[in-house]
Amino acid sequence: MKVGHRETEMSGTHWSEGRNEKSQRERETEMNASTLESLSTKLNRITEMARQSPTFQFRTLAHLVNPQSMEEAFGQLKRNAAAGIDGVTVREYEQNLAGNLASLHARLKQGSYRAQPMRRVYIEKEDKKQRPLSIPVIEDKIVQRAVVEILNRIYENDFLPCSYGYRPGRNAHDAVEAIREKAITGKVSFILDADIRDFFGSIDRGKLMEVLQRRVTDKDLLRIIGKWLHVGVMEEGRLLNAENGVYQGSVVSPILANLYLHVVLDEWVEHTVKPRMRGEIALFRFCDDFIVCFQYRDDAEKFQKVLPKRFERFGLTLHEEKTKLIEFGRFANQSARRRGQKPATFKFLGFVFYGGTTLKGKYCVKLKTISKRLGRKLNEVWQWCRAHRHDPIWRQRIHLRQVMKGHYNYYGRRTNFACLLQFSRGVQRTWKFWLGRRGQKSSYSWEQFHQLLQRYPLPQPNITQNWQRKQLPLLVR
Repeated sequence: MKVGHRETEMSGTHWSEGRNEKSQRERETEMNASTLESLSTKLNRITEMARQSPTFQFRTLAHLVNPQSMEEAFGQLKRNAAAGIDGVTVREYEQNLAGNLASLHARLKQGSYRAQPMRRVYIEKEDKKQRPLSIPVIEDKIVQRAVVEILNRIYENDFLPCSYGYRPGRNAHDAVEAIREKAITGKVSFILDADIRDFFGSIDRGKLMEVLQRRVTDKDLLRIIGKWLHVGVMEEGRLLNAENGVYQGSVVSPILANLYLHVVLDEWVEHTVKPRMRGEIALFRFCDDFIVCFQYRDDAEKFQKVLPKRFERFGLTLHEEKTKLIEFGRFANQSARRRGQKPATFKFLGFVFYGGTTLKGKYCVKLKTISKRLGRKLNEVWQWCRAHRHDPIWRQRIHLRQVMKGHYNYYGRRTNFACLLQFSRGVQRTWKFWLGRRGQKSSYSWEQFHQLLQRYPLPQPNITQNWQRKQLPLLVR
């Protein structure tokens, strides 16, 4: 991958200012940043320059990782965020926040900042396999979040509308609604439901750094990112490292993953694949989860054949068992009925997408919760109620209300009411069961439980997502 963009510089106090030529800074007087300017003003300038010129390269950005930006980054951390290998929590670090941030900034300026290995934990996936997560120490989280803010200001101008994951102003609901809208109003007859095998662990770090250098040539900033990529993880007292991959769980990983697939997939589909297709094609991606819609089967089969070769160039592979091409859309429903078959469905972002009809008989796309997701959530509620059955009832209710509201907020779609009701009843049965195990008596009648619900009511199934897709901001290029 060659970098052929024009180099330029954004001036300011750099971590290693001696390496920059004064004459070069003077040639770019329009980018000179006053020390009196606010951080937001400087970041807005980066956004504007990135928008005006897609080939603009930023050579000095590290000065923006300062006490002010790090204090804002710290304020965005969750107060109950997990501690890293040093055991320092957010609340403990906050006790001497000004002094800690001053020390951290001094180490960054002096070049003595060292990223610490991350703590490895595992969470269970839907297929019962273990997904590794890496927990950075608080200081690394702070610096990473400050750097992510800078990178967002640059790359949000480059990312394409087909990308929805971990981007400001975009979320999973936007992706779900865009797919539903495209399948109803667009020329969609086939869908490639793809899955990347171990995406985060397969990213080629060398190619990732090349992709970064299309826009960012700040050596200090790139060196820090390189440290995060090679820092390793601590597991059972051993330091483990790998040649490739980014650490899932770190603050900087989502934007690095987005940037990688922006080049590997999004740009390739937009500028190389689409002009060669006979009919319409539409890509929808949420981080490493994506589907591709096609008008014609031959286009879909051609794309399915060449996609693995494209991925192989960047160290990625498709999960063959989980990648499938299905017939989907209004014509697919009609074709399946003629054959006496059930129309195909696909899963994306926790939902099953399936074809249906409105009350007026028009074709529509409906959604329901993936059964494994629903079962996993109910199991989490079961385990929590079991562990906390001796807590005061009012305290149990507070937690259950939060869980149920969160579930309704995500899955609360009109066509999904049956699954919402199933979840609601499942939570009630679970709570009733474990309330009956608080003492020696092993029963808690439904009459007693209904009386309790009158005093401590739980949220009823709620439709929180309407049919109208919100207007996303247009990217100016």
